[in-house]
Formats: sequence, C-alpha cells, structure tokens
Amino acid sequence: MYDLIIIGGGPAGAAAGVYAARKQIKTALITENFNGQSVESNEIQNWIGTIAISGIDLAKKLKEHVKFYAGDFVDIKEGERVENIECVENDLFLVSTNKAFYKTKTVLIASGSRRKKLDIPGAKEFEGKGITYCASCDGPFFAKKDVAVIGGGNAGFEAAAELLAYCKSVTLVSRSEFRADPITIEKVLENPKMTALTYVKPLEIQGNDWVKGLFYKKTYPFVSDVKIEVQGIFVEIGHNPSTDFAENIGLDMDEHKQIKIDPRTQRTNVKGVWAAGDCTDGLYRQNNIAVGDAIKALEDIYLELQKMK
Repeated sequence: MYDLIIIGGGPAGAAAGVYAARKQIKTALITENFNGQSVESNEIQNWIGTIAISGIDLAKKLKEHVKFYAGDFVDIKEGERVENIECVENDLFLVSTNKAFYKTKTVLIASGSRRKKLDIPGAKEFEGKGITYCASCDGPFFAKKDVAVIGGGNAGFEAAAELLAYCKSVTLVSRSEFRADPITIEKVLENPKMTALTYVKPLEIQGNDWVKGLFYKKTYPFVSDVKIEVQGIFVEIGHNPSTDFAENIGLDMDEHKQIKIDPRTQRTNVKGVWAAGDCTDGLYRQNNIAVGDAIKALEDIYLELQKMK
C-alpha cells in the first residue's frame, strides 16, 4: 500500500519524486524511462540554473536526483508502463502496469505527451540535424538563419514569435486556414521578417549533413513542388497526451484528452487524483512550468495526506 503513486519520469514526475522523498511520503514512481520530450534536444538553454545541457544529460540528471533522495520512501519502478487506474474500496486506487498491481491512497499523473511527428521523406533523417520540435529550447542555435515553422495553430505562431528574435527570416506553413488566435496572428505577421502561407502540404525535407530546404505544394490554389531554402524546420503540429490509461476513473478531459485541472492546486475532478505537466490542459508547455506544477501538486497532496491520518 502506497500513500502516493507518481506516473511519469519526465521533469514533472522527477520533481514530484524528489519532493515526495523529502516529505517522507511512501511513494511509488512508475515510469518507462526518465527521458521526457526534451531528450530530442541537442542543447537546452532555458533550464533554470543551468546555462546549457543536452536533453539526454537532463534526463540523466533527473534520474540521479530522484535516486539520490529516494531512500526508503520512493520506490522507483523504472521500465514499467501504466495500463489502467481503477477506483477500489475505501477510496483507494489500483494502478495496473505491464508487470504488477499497486494500491495507493492518491495519484499524481505526470505522464506527459508525445509530439506529433512529421511523416514525409527526410523527416526522420534530419531530426536533430535541422528539424526540431522545440523553438524555446533550440531557437538560439538558428540565429541569423532562414527557418520554417510547420503548423498554423497557436503553438506554430508562438514558435514563430520566439524565432523572430533570433532568425534572419521565418516562414510559417499551414495545411489549412490559420487556427491561432486572431490577435496572435496579427501581431506575428506585423514583423517584416515573417512570411505565412495557408493551404500548404509539406512534401519533402532535403539537405546533406544538415537541412537545406523544404519542398511543398500549395493545395489551394494548386501550385506543385515549391522549394524554400531554410537551415532549420520547427514542427508544431500538436501533441497527443499520454492519458489513455486514466480514462476509466471519470476524469474530466478536453477534446484532446488533456486532463482538466485546477491551476491553483493541480487537482482533478476526481478526489485523490492530481495531474501536472503536458498531460494537463495547462496553457503552456515548458519543462520549468511542468516542474513547478508538479511541486505545487505535491504540496497539496502532502496536506491532503495529513488530513487522512
């Protein structure tokens, strides 16, 4: 029997694990790995307190930090995948993984999300070689270069706004009409370094050791095989939250299956369940924000557990 089960080993899950250990909460941290999405980044410059760190090194540091404090209070179940959560007797939860079953009084879901990837020729070959999925992480590496952003929603325009501070030019391409907030679109398009195109279908990414160009076609009005010369491509076509395992306990989720939370406490609508990080309907997607949300949740969980005694 655990007081808390943390699901996820990214920045949110790791932060929760450290705080649970320090508060001496009997906890199981269940994760397939400690990688998180940032493992794809060659260098992260906005992880507060660290000038620069690779995504792989950040994952190692997160794991080391949790293991250092775990002691007798946090059991790390690495290599396990949560498959289901059930509400059982006496307001307890049964968490099922691909290897075992665990009972707990409370649950923190910090399972993150998976970025939707481009599925066109060159996308896999140039990932990390000019193709990136994080403008805030990697934008400074493209200073004074021509780049493209793929995605016409808020995330695409927010990425473009960040990149305009560094890049020589930014070309945003969208498969349909822009889906971002009108005020965001208007503000970004005011910048003379910005170009935005609708009804564009990416066809292929080309280069040698690094990205050199993006081929696309206009679907309306139809124009075939246009190439733009770029040295970077930022992909912002959405996320798939990792929340399928939690659909059976009555959680309120939005249309994208992101868990709805109270931003003051990270509580969900289900008593005894909190959520933090990219699996929630929180407005922003950042490592530092995920960590803060998880710590906020742990503070609230600790108070709730004290009431149960």
